[in-house]
Amino acid sequence: MTPDWQQIRGEFPALANWTHLNTATFGQLARRTTDAVAKHFARRDELACWDFVSWYDDADRIRAAIARLIHCDGDDITFVPNAATALAMLLNGLDWKAGDRIVTLEHEFPNNLYAPNLLQRLGVETVEVEWERFYDSIDPRTRLVVLSSANYTTGFIPPLEEIGTFLRERGVLFYVDGTQSVGGLRFDCARAKPDVLAVHAYKWMLSPTGAGFAYVSPQLRRQLAPTVVGWRSHSDWRNVDQLHHGTPEFAERAEKYEGGAIPFPLVYAMGASVDMMLEIGPEIIERRVLELADQVRAAVRRAGGEAVSANSHIVTARFENRDPSHMARELKDRGILVAARRGLLRISPHFYNNEDDVAHLEAALPES
Repeated sequence: MTPDWQQIRGEFPALANWTHLNTATFGQLARRTTDAVAKHFARRDELACWDFVSWYDDADRIRAAIARLIHCDGDDITFVPNAATALAMLLNGLDWKAGDRIVTLEHEFPNNLYAPNLLQRLGVETVEVEWERFYDSIDPRTRLVVLSSANYTTGFIPPLEEIGTFLRERGVLFYVDGTQSVGGLRFDCARAKPDVLAVHAYKWMLSPTGAGFAYVSPQLRRQLAPTVVGWRSHSDWRNVDQLHHGTPEFAERAEKYEGGAIPFPLVYAMGASVDMMLEIGPEIIERRVLELADQVRAAVRRAGGEAVSANSHIVTARFENRDPSHMARELKDRGILVAARRGLLRISPHFYNNEDDVAHLEAALPES
């Protein structure tokens, strides 16, 4: 059954005033998502927080929903405030040795360049390579590969399942930042088999900033030490009347990486967005997003531009002798939100967009 896209669009208040084609920068919030925050605060007022332990039962239900979205087990999910925190959790939890190598692609998101490069103090080398040289760059010293599921500038989508198989055969850890695609495109942990998938949910998962999660594989959890330790680190932390004193005994679940309390208003908001996506269907969402991206590429070409990205949900375009930053500002003044990144105009529709949005963009492009 085809969803009623117009009805779904009506759930996003910001779209009444803006042609928002900029999900790769910020996704918009549905009413149910903001309502989930209000309901949590109302519950606090009603019950004075005496039921706070049961909030974690809700959190586990949200973990399970996320697991259904990305094809894993709820025990594999830990909540994080952003992808940078998840990457730090991985980098700081491993026992690095001088001569170890980290490989990433050139033009990666700064998270994936800054943090690995700081390990130079330990003698760890970080290598940025072109995609065409990626497989040849993996050598016996390579310990970790850090990639985005979609490049934030070009929209390039690496073949993650193929990469995952290649790396597993060589004993190389695989970190994927899924922030720039999960929620718009399907992701299958059971097939790609990353060691860590990190998602800051404020883009394609349509959640507030600060809401995020990481998948941590069972195999990695057996060797990755928690670097944040707090009252929830001990496996019996729910026994709040008699909290354990002394060295914590860590559980097997990925929640052991959370340490302390989690930001419940944001987690409830993210849970509402995940439920919405599961109701619509990840396959249906992906098909709609890619259809709209194809329409945007065609509009760019008709407006005299060159569509740089192909087969991606993120459309990047080049217009001869025109500054994309200036174009983005001009479009914003016309109520159309896009972005400029590293010399390209970036346009990123989600399932809440429609053909009228694309037509509005196409009409404005020659004048921007």
